Amino acid sequence: QVQLVESGGGSVQAGGSLRLSCAVSGTTYRSYCMGWFRQGPGKGREGVAIIGRDGTARSADSVKGRFTISQYNAKNSLYLEMNSLKPEDTAMYYCAATWSIVGGCSSLAPGPFDYWGQGTQVTVSS
Repeated sequence: QVQLVESGGGSVQAGGSLRLSCAVSGTTYRSYCMGWFRQGPGKGREGVAIIGRDGTARSADSVKGRFTISQYNAKNSLYLEMNSLKPEDTAMYYCAATWSIVGGCSSLAPGPFDYWGQGTQVTVSS
């Protein structure tokens, strides 16, 4: 059974940095597409950044230049380096993955992703 487990969340002041990690277990097959999503208080789930098996990445306009998504293929691991954090980045951050090519790996929409972690909280204070 595939499981995704996030870590690295915490509380920081505005301008600070955090690095989120996502470990995949239950399979040795590399995912087709992985991504980070977040859900702030009273908001819907939004895509932060995604990365395909070939390394092609895409990020939301709100985080461009501040957040970097990366993966370690050998361990099917995913990372999100977050710099210059802002209070509006406060949210529960979720790791997601899909092994299906049906939905592609170009949209930040959560729909194509089949597997989700439980989330890690990021809180940024002003």
